[in-house]
Amino acid sequence: MQLTELDDRFTETNTKLLICVACLNPSDSFSAFNKEKLLRLALFYPSEFSIMDLMVLGDQLDTYIIDLRSDDGFFGIENIASLVEKMVKTKKNLIFSLVYMLIKLSLLLPVATTTVERVFSAMYIVKSRLQNRMGDKWMNDSLVVYIEKDVFVKIDNEAIMKRFQNIKTRKKQL
Repeated sequence: MQLTELDDRFTETNTKLLICVACLNPSDSFSAFNKEKLLRLALFYPSEFSIMDLMVLGDQLDTYIIDLRSDDGFFGIENIASLVEKMVKTKKNLIFSLVYMLIKLSLLLPVATTTVERVFSAMYIVKSRLQNRMGDKWMNDSLVVYIEKDVFVKIDNEAIMKRFQNIKTRKKQL
């Protein structure tokens, strides 16, 4: 039953992506490391990795895993965020720039996914059945105001009304 639920939630592409990201896990001296899967992960980002970059990335991955497994400073790291911190502290992010880019993209994935989910959730709230006929521009403006509440709370309502009043002449004063 759990397997069916996971299959319903994640598409085949999402599953492949997650399996590839798991290869970056630094726990147990990078036991999950798999060069082929990491190269496949880079293929998910064609705008970030050119054909030439992919060839260089393959060489960097070979050197990267040997270097990090032999460096005592990387022993005991349990998550990708700690790995990135350690790479920056030791300047290995400059040596293995393409591997570092792959790790950064992997860390951004959950944030990007969450942001998209948040926008769709807000769209569901803003575009109710009563407002189902609103145009794209009006809905877009309403969504920005709803999603960025913390920014709009700081703006004085009087300033908004004056700006709206000054756009064109109105019969009544707001």
